[in-house]
Amino acid sequence: MTQSPLLTSRQDAIVTLQFNRPEAMNALDLATAQALLAAVQDIAQDDSVRAVVLKGAGRAFVAGGDLVTLQADPVRGARDLLEPLNQALLLLQDLDAPVIAQVHGAAAGAGLSLMLMCDFVLAAEETKFNLAYINLGTSCDLGASWALPRLVGLRQALEIAMLGETFGADEALRLGLINRVLPAAELEAAAQAFAERLAGGPTLAYGHMRRLLRAGLDHDLATQLQAEAHAFDACAHSHDLREGINAFLAKRRPQFSGK
Repeated sequence: MTQSPLLTSRQDAIVTLQFNRPEAMNALDLATAQALLAAVQDIAQDDSVRAVVLKGAGRAFVAGGDLVTLQADPVRGARDLLEPLNQALLLLQDLDAPVIAQVHGAAAGAGLSLMLMCDFVLAAEETKFNLAYINLGTSCDLGASWALPRLVGLRQALEIAMLGETFGADEALRLGLINRVLPAAELEAAAQAFAERLAGGPTLAYGHMRRLLRAGLDHDLATQLQAEAHAFDACAHSHDLREGINAFLAKRRPQFSGK
């Protein structure tokens, strides 16, 4: 039986997607891209999912796109890979459930791009990062040109993208590319605890918040104020806002249902 390139598991309201090509440092090939899209489509149709974790098997998170796939026919290979991957990213961005990257070993090329598109990143101390595309003579994909300048500013983004240098977890933290640096032995438990905290939160509000914060960089103030008003109105119709207000007034911890 052929081993799946993407393993899906669920614990309560948390879905974990694990890239599973350890022999290739989880480089993204066509089968992985298609499996990721199928898994994300399932998540997008399941309102009970309240947090998503992405991680990699073996020695790395994701070491980039699969060069064997690209070598024979770079034009067709890139098109075949990017179509399902881009669809998966758009679905992930539109979820209410927050998306967490649990990163170790290496996040390079498409792996770093994928990481940048997540809401939160927890990384092991020894992780190495490199956008890497320029070292192969190509430009970036999977949203890196959209996410990177938003996270670090244009000047720093140009340096990361155009010099193609490797940097460590401490530098990634300083730049604002990741949220936490942890000893490798503690990463799994920390990521799980982080996901559990988010999964217990107001999922509908999380969805509005993550979309508002991203869109705000492209809107003028009047447009953003209107978007905030619409989002708040949607939350005002939710069970969670009523529960949050009641819990605050009663001086107790809220019990959010995500609805």
